[in-house]
Amino acid sequence: MWLLFLLLAWVAAVVSCVRVCRTAVVTGQAQHRAQDTPPDTAPDADGVHAGLTLYETAYLSGGPHRLADVVLVLMAQQRRLHLAHTGWATVVDPVGQDPVERAALTAIGPEGQCRIPAVRTALSGTDAVRGLADRLVDAGLAAPAAIRTAVRQVRGAALVVLLAAGATYWTAPSGEADRLVLAWFALPLILALGTWAIARAEARPSTGWATEAGSARLRQEHPGVRDRRPAPEPAGLTGLALHGPAVLVDPGLRAALHSSGA
Repeated sequence: MWLLFLLLAWVAAVVSCVRVCRTAVVTGQAQHRAQDTPPDTAPDADGVHAGLTLYETAYLSGGPHRLADVVLVLMAQQRRLHLAHTGWATVVDPVGQDPVERAALTAIGPEGQCRIPAVRTALSGTDAVRGLADRLVDAGLAAPAAIRTAVRQVRGAALVVLLAAGATYWTAPSGEADRLVLAWFALPLILALGTWAIARAEARPSTGWATEAGSARLRQEHPGVRDRRPAPEPAGLTGLALHGPAVLVDPGLRAALHSSGA
């Protein structure tokens, strides 16, 4: 019986470590591409230098939930949505002006009313948000979601090894042989814990939503990114994208997002 538990421990440890290594390689390649590609400073058709959009800024600063807050507040300020202080979003104008707005309306649902936490969750899984995230990942600005998943998986593998060792201890007959059997579980445990420690140390700059390159781009385009004072209009949406609902000037919008768990 203990051989089955040991096999389970090794499979969990090896599979999670391989996933971490593969994710690290993919992330490193994306970051190298971003470093080798100079920033896009060419002016567009209107003579304005290209930069991060409001949605991209929100995603890099706080992920898909921050992006959801930005699009909801944007539509609320344009009176196309009503955000109640109790945390409900109600559709006023069911016409979206871009793919993310249309995805937000779809997330609210055909009834035209939904709790904001449910909208955040549903919007995070839409093609519009995934496409935006993939573009930022390909540019080396956003950390792949897989990197956070891989770190959690290797931590879970270490827990599986411990549980397998505990099950072996409780099912095996008592005696000196038990210690020798349990010693075999030390190898996959060391492998899992060592990989987890290295992954956390190496991936710490990327365990948020922006990579080091993405954070540098945010600081470049928004020098006051660390300033958490409320931003006056019309920079309120930019402040929301960078710092979250706490900087909103409108107390009604702030209460709507905070009451819904923001």
